[in-house]
Amino acid sequence: MAKDTYDKIVEYIIENQQKFYRIAYCYVYNKDSALDIVQNAICKALEHYHGLRNPDAVKTWFYRILVNESLTYIKKNGKEIAYEPTELKEEIYYEPKFEPGFAVYEEINKLSKEMQTVVMLHFFEQLTLKEISEVTGVNLNTVKSRLYAALSKLEEGLKEEYFNGQSEKRRTSN
Repeated sequence: MAKDTYDKIVEYIIENQQKFYRIAYCYVYNKDSALDIVQNAICKALEHYHGLRNPDAVKTWFYRILVNESLTYIKKNGKEIAYEPTELKEEIYYEPKFEPGFAVYEEINKLSKEMQTVVMLHFFEQLTLKEISEVTGVNLNTVKSRLYAALSKLEEGLKEEYFNGQSEKRRTSN
C-alpha cells in the first residue's frame, strides 16, 4: 500500500512539474528560486508520503506543500523580490504571460498573497474552490469571498489600466 502511494506521488510529480514551477515562479519571480521551491516541495512530499491519508488526494496535498514552501521562502528571504531580466539564450521554462510587464499579471501581483494564491490556483491551475480550500486550509466560504474580492479588484485595475492606456495613446497620436 505504501509503495503504491509513493509511486502515485512520483508519477503525479513527474506529470505536473511544469505547473509546479509556474506556481512557484508566480510567487518569487526568479527561475532559480522557483526551482529551489519546487525541489524542496518534492523532497518534503517524498519524505512525508506516509502522511497522505487518501492517495486520491495527491493533487491538493502536493499543492498545499508547494504553496507553503513558496510562502516560507518569501518569509525567509524578506519581502524584496529581485526580478532578473531574461538574458540567457537557454531557458528551463518560459511563460511570457507570467513575466512582469503583462498587465493581468501585474494586477494580480498587486493583490494580497491570500488573494493571489486563490486566483493562481483557480485560473492558472484549474483547481476547484473546494480543492483550493483544502490546499490553503481555509474555509470554502472564505476562499469564495477572496476570489470574488480579487476578481473585483482585478476588474477595477484592468479597466483603469486599459482606459488610461487608451486615452494616453490617443493624446500622443494627435
